[in-house]
Amino acid sequence: MYHTLVALVEDKPGVLNRAVSLFRRRAFNIESLTVGHTELPGVSRMTIVIDSNQTNAERVTANLYKLVNIIQVADLAELPAVSRDLALVKVAATPERRSEIMQLVEVYRARIVDVANDSLIIETTGDASKIDSLVDVLRPFGILEMVRTGVVTMARGSQPVPGVNGNGNGKAAK
Repeated sequence: MYHTLVALVEDKPGVLNRAVSLFRRRAFNIESLTVGHTELPGVSRMTIVIDSNQTNAERVTANLYKLVNIIQVADLAELPAVSRDLALVKVAATPERRSEIMQLVEVYRARIVDVANDSLIIETTGDASKIDSLVDVLRPFGILEMVRTGVVTMARGSQPVPGVNGNGNGKAAK
């Protein structure tokens, strides 16, 4: 089972390295890792997807709290949430096949963001299975290059990451 851990961390050098080292030491494979700024100054948000059972996910969460710059950690595996991934896919596109590729892009509600004489760059967002499916149908045309952002996830509803208070200073009760 996949667990999506969301960690609010102080935006300081070395925080990502310490968090990733924790996973390495415990031999956990990170399926996806994204890090970005939040609405709170000085606070970043890590979204970490791991393939793990519940006990191991709880152990990882407890160990993350031991790291100095971790503010809050939540496992969103059991919560209703919205998850998205972004991919850019550069596909070989001969003039004869360009319209066929464009039709596929439209079916997947993706966008063409760059057109060259011999290629197209396609941007798509959605869950991992949608992106995987689009990549599979584009593969016969010749994928020249691809990059994916990794999963970002938010719990549904008006509350931010579970357990974070609304005082605006980024500190949360553990």
